[in-house]
Amino acid sequence: MLRAMNRWAAALILVAAMCIIFYAGYRTRDDIPARIEQQIQISLEQKPIDTAAAPQIARGQKSRPAPPAAETRVEIPSTNPPQDNAGRKPVVVPEKDPGESAGEPVLPPTTVEGPLKISYPKPMYVGTPVPIRLINLEPPRAAGPWEFTVPAGTVNLARSRPVTASDTSPLLGSLDLITDGDKSADEGSYVELAGGCQWVQIDLGRPASISCVVVWHYHMQARAYKAVVVQLCDDPGFASDVTTIFNNDIDNLCGLGAGKDFAYVESNFGKLMDTKGSKGRYVRLYSNGNTSNGMNHYIEVEVYGQ
Repeated sequence: MLRAMNRWAAALILVAAMCIIFYAGYRTRDDIPARIEQQIQISLEQKPIDTAAAPQIARGQKSRPAPPAAETRVEIPSTNPPQDNAGRKPVVVPEKDPGESAGEPVLPPTTVEGPLKISYPKPMYVGTPVPIRLINLEPPRAAGPWEFTVPAGTVNLARSRPVTASDTSPLLGSLDLITDGDKSADEGSYVELAGGCQWVQIDLGRPASISCVVVWHYHMQARAYKAVVVQLCDDPGFASDVTTIFNNDIDNLCGLGAGKDFAYVESNFGKLMDTKGSKGRYVRLYSNGNTSNGMNHYIEVEVYGQ
């Protein structure tokens, strides 16, 4: 009997011990979430978080991505003139000169000068030259193009302009050859007028500011033309306000007054005569024979101006 009771007591003690162990393990498992939450609370109290910068996330909810940043709009001012609703006229802002916007002074346009460009024919001296005996013959000059400066925009105003002459019936050629642009001394490129004092006249079509006149007489042979006079005028009859730009008529053969300019030997470079800025519509050129014969010849006349 005593042995049986001891067995039952031992069994009860064993069951009680197992119940205690099971209960202790169950309490420990249930306390884990509470312990974790307690540790989180302690950490939050030690290091507070800015709730404005970091929004709270409820337990059991997933974090959401931050919304995209607001798009920044840049207003570009309209190029149209402003106009109010009252129907008033738009306000027009005057445009500034590019030089002013860059801070640079705006200078008035200037007159640019440059060398005169003349096309020359090839030299064509042939035959035996006739001795030239003139007391006013200029010293020999180095053969070569003329060096002369003219304002920008200077052109040959005489090209293809009408020509008249004191000899209305030339012996050779026609008067239009004098302004056709051909400066060679070939047959058919020049006009021959009768002997004595003769003139040819070019109508520029309008009064012009003239820089220089370039003349080619017959240059196939070395010769000098006598009583060469060149004048400008706005009157086709040259009755008044006449400007003389060249005169080597030392004996006053043409009755225009004795000249002081030198006589010169003809060449393929012609003769450039500076007008000193004179103005006129008509250009008249005189001559009275040459050192080879008594005839008067013209190949080309160019009048450079604006």
